[in-house]
Amino acid sequence: MREWLPVILLLYFLLFFGVAFIGKTILVAKRINKSPLVLPKDDSAYGLIGVYFKQTLIILFLYVVAYAVFPEKYEYFLPINWLELSLATEAGLVMLVIAFAWTVIAQYQMKNSWRIGIDTQMHTPLVTTGLFSVSRNPVFGGMLLALSGLFLVTPNGFTLLLLVVGYILIQVQIRLEEEFLEKQYGAEYIAYKQKTKRLI
Repeated sequence: MREWLPVILLLYFLLFFGVAFIGKTILVAKRINKSPLVLPKDDSAYGLIGVYFKQTLIILFLYVVAYAVFPEKYEYFLPINWLELSLATEAGLVMLVIAFAWTVIAQYQMKNSWRIGIDTQMHTPLVTTGLFSVSRNPVFGGMLLALSGLFLVTPNGFTLLLLVVGYILIQVQIRLEEEFLEKQYGAEYIAYKQKTKRLI
């Protein structure tokens, strides 16, 4: 199976980015007549997190492309050989499949409330049902699961770094968004926070 992994990962992330980011962005933009991409472009801490987040996703995609096109160069990514087990690979692939389904379902359940960033201009309904009844941030949870799955499928120093950086950026972004949501929805969001976990 390992000889097919480069192609499988490339196709997976093309599908993931195509459906969960590009497709969803186009769909919501048509429905609300504005872009759901609302990350700031200023010099604030929030703007900086947005820049790092986009750069991390680009680097992730470039890694997957490089792994597919130049699999013989894999040794340069500092492989963790003791983790290259069929059980770990299979577990990673299962995590990737679950991550994709989980993320797409969560985005569907958000309907037109889905945004990349904090929308201070348009008030949207607070989504607390479906996956949002078990996690306040299921989309971010799906992204972390995908990064974890990628690490298990290709265990190396680079994918470990992507996982750690992604985890830190997501944790910061979650807190920025939750601070805004608490101000916007007040007691409704506070009650929701008390009964629903941040991730899982």
